[in-house]
Amino acid sequence: MSEMHAGTLTRADLGDVVHRKLGLSRAESASMVERLLHHMCAALSDGQNVKISGFGSFILRDKGQRVGRNPKTGVEVPIAPRRVMTFRASQTMRDKIARD
Repeated sequence: MSEMHAGTLTRADLGDVVHRKLGLSRAESASMVERLLHHMCAALSDGQNVKISGFGSFILRDKGQRVGRNPKTGVEVPIAPRRVMTFRASQTMRDKIARD
């Protein structure tokens, strides 16, 4: 991906890479990227973690209710329990990022 511009990698960029590397049509490449993202989102919304070897893991955690404080007024506010997603890069990814 060294030919990519600096900044943000988009769905269109991913589709373009699939198009160039696999020789699929642009529509097929875009569809493949969309299906992959859809499957990842569906798994996460079903409560499953997503692990991509050599890349990283998307991990779901349930956070309990807690008391927060409005920084401006100091008034205590209850924060509802919620599910959060975190990303943990694989060691391979961390090594690659550290080298570049």
